[in-house]
Amino acid sequence: MVLEDHCVYVKKIIEGIMFLTLHADDILMTGNDMEMIKTTKLWLSSIFEMKYMGKVWYILSIEMTRNRSKKLLGLG
Repeated sequence: MVLEDHCVYVKKIIEGIMFLTLHADDILMTGNDMEMIKTTKLWLSSIFEMKYMGKVWYILSIEMTRNRSKKLLGLG
């Protein structure tokens, strides 16, 4: 079974993984390789006008939860 979403992009390399999601004019990036995220943000900002809005607490009216000690990210 192949699950496909045209608004979710995944980049996976040996060092880590990054997810980029699009909703209207919002981009959300997350992953376990901060250098990959920073490089992607720099590249995108060279092409598009972008503004950093800070840490995400809600997306699509759903609360984001984080547990950094367990390296978990969740919704709800």
